[in-house]
Amino acid sequence: MAKKKSKKTITKEMTIGEVLEINENLGEVFLGFGMHCISCPVSQMETVEEASMVHGVDVEFLLKKLNENA
Repeated sequence: MAKKKSKKTITKEMTIGEVLEINENLGEVFLGFGMHCISCPVSQMETVEEASMVHGVDVEFLLKKLNENA
């Protein structure tokens, strides 16, 4: 019997870098919100919540989309 891979929930406290480590394709979700910070060195230190504030994005809606696509 194959083990079911547990899915890690993305939270607003995670850095963008941590989110991209879970699934590098989530960069597309960030880009869809106009957040081009995925290639920025700051992404290793900036949380999803901080990036959302800087870009004027609703963090809860972003988290919903990230977790749907993780």
